[in-house]
Amino acid sequence: MELSDLHIPYVVPTLLLAVALLCKAPTLARAWRDADVRATSLLLALATCVFISVTPVNIHRINAVTGVPNIAAPWAYSLLTAFCATCLTMITRWREAPSATRARKMRRVYMIYTGIIAGLWVTFLLADVPEERIYDLDTHYANTPFMREHIVLYLVAHLVSALVAASMIGTWFSQVESRWLKAGLVCLQAGYASGLVFDGAKIAAVSGRWNSTNWDFLSTNVAPPFALLDAVLVAVGFIIPQAGPALHQWFSDRREYRRLYPLWRALRVIEPSSAQARVSRWAPLDLRLLQREQHIHDAMLRLAPFFDAGLYTDAFEAAQPRHNATTARGLAGAMTICSAIEAFREGAPRDASEQPALIGPDITEHIHVISDCMRRRRRLLGWQAAPTESITHA
Repeated sequence: MELSDLHIPYVVPTLLLAVALLCKAPTLARAWRDADVRATSLLLALATCVFISVTPVNIHRINAVTGVPNIAAPWAYSLLTAFCATCLTMITRWREAPSATRARKMRRVYMIYTGIIAGLWVTFLLADVPEERIYDLDTHYANTPFMREHIVLYLVAHLVSALVAASMIGTWFSQVESRWLKAGLVCLQAGYASGLVFDGAKIAAVSGRWNSTNWDFLSTNVAPPFALLDAVLVAVGFIIPQAGPALHQWFSDRREYRRLYPLWRALRVIEPSSAQARVSRWAPLDLRLLQREQHIHDAMLRLAPFFDAGLYTDAFEAAQPRHNATTARGLAGAMTICSAIEAFREGAPRDASEQPALIGPDITEHIHVISDCMRRRRRLLGWQAAPTESITHA
C-alpha cells in the first residue's frame, strides 16, 4: 500500500473514534444494562464503521471482496443512516425523561430509518451500475434509474436528520444547565451545520447533473471534508457529556492523591490498627485515594496519645503574622504531626490527663493543607529556627 492510499484525513478521525470506543468498552462491560451506555457505544461503533467504510481504499476493497461493483455505496450509506437514527434517539434520551412516549418516539425513529436502509438496498439492487466509481459515484450515476433514487434517498435522510436534530437542540439549549452537556451540544450544532454544508454541496452537484451542468467538484472536493468534520463533531458532541465529568473526576482524584502523598509518607511509620486490604497500584484511582485517606486518619487515631495541642496553638499563632489562616493552620498541623511522629518513635506519649482522646478537627479536617505544607515547608516556614527544627525531620 502506498502512503497516498492511507488517506490521512480519514485515518486520523477513524483512529480517534476507535480509541474512544475502546475506552468505552470497560464501561459497557460493567454497565451493559444501562440503555444510555449501550446507545453511546453503538453510536461510536457506527461512527467508526462509517469512517472505515468511506475511506477510498476500503471502498475499493469492499467492492473487490464481494465482486459487486459499487456495493460499498449501500453499505456505507446504510451505516450513515443508522448513525443518523442513533443520533436522533440519543438527543431524545437527553431531552426527555424515561416514559412510554419517549420510547415510542425512539421506536418510530428506528422504524423510519430501517425502512430507509431497506430502500437503499432495494434501489441499489434494481440499478445498473457496472462501472466502479470511488470518488464520483453520486454525480456519475445521478441520472441512472434507481441509482438516482438511491442517491436522493440517503441525502434526504441525512439532511432531514441534521435539520431535526439541530432544531431539537436549538429549542432545548437554553434549558440546559450542565456545562459539559452545553459543550457537547455546541459540538453537535457545529457538526450538524457541517453536515448541512455537505448535503448542500452534494445536492447541488447532483442537481447540476440533472440539468446538464458539471458541478462535480462540489461533490468530490467540497463535500467530503465537511462530511468528515460532521461525523467527528457529532461523535465528540455525544462523548463530551459522559466522558467530561468522568475525566474531571479522575483528574481531581489524581490531584488529591498526589497532594496527600507527603502526609501519607510521613505517617507510614505508624502501623495500621487493623489489617488492611491490599490495593494494587492498578486498582481504580478513587479506591486508591480512599485507602490513602483511610490510612492517614487511622494513623492519626494512633498518634492521639503523642499529640501536643499546645504546640499546635503556639505554631498557629507564630505562623499567622506571615501567612493566611489556611496556610498557618496547615503549617501548625504539619509541625505538630511531625512532633507526634517523633514522640511515637521514641515511645513517649504525653500525660493522658493533659491529652485529648482524639486529634481534633483542626487537624483531621485539614489534611490536604497540612500535606501541602509538608511539601513546601522550607519555603513557607517563616518563624524562628527553633520551632522549625521539629518539622524538618519529616
